Amino acid sequence: MSEIEVVVGRIGRAHGIRGDVFIDVRTDEPGRRFVEGATLWLGEKRRPLKLTSVRWNKGKLVVSFADVPDRTAVEALNGEFLYDLVPEAELPSEPEEYFDRQLVGLTVRDHTGAERGAVAEVLHLPAQDVLRIDVAGEDRLVPFVAALVPTVDIDGGYLQLADVEGLLEDVE
Repeated sequence: MSEIEVVVGRIGRAHGIRGDVFIDVRTDEPGRRFVEGATLWLGEKRRPLKLTSVRWNKGKLVVSFADVPDRTAVEALNGEFLYDLVPEAELPSEPEEYFDRQLVGLTVRDHTGAERGAVAEVLHLPAQDVLRIDVAGEDRLVPFVAALVPTVDIDGGYLQLADVEGLLEDVE
């Protein structure tokens, strides 16, 4: 059975002096992906990092890694993405479930079908997921809910927005 790489987090700012760091969680399963002793893969070179501690601090995930001994070492990793390997059998099987990597880069069409931009990032906010859409160099945030994004065509490489004024342009 083959495995797929998925983004599970992004390294944030250091916490304390012992090499602890905040993680911007990018997975729906942080309790499954961030476990003491687990190995995650760092950045483009996929450097292996073993988790030595995992805890929550005021609603934010804080971890430490073996071979990243102090604040200075962990500060050098700020902004790097963390990846995990997921067996294909664990990939989303429901029609409305997507990995971020499937959505980022999709062309964004308005309700008429005209191409207006591209998905730049998926933000996982407490209330719901939000798409950051690049529209001619300007960011627009659109809640990722069926009422606003009724069509997602991964194979076709696009998603289409509902006819809602102000999603992609300012309204006076």
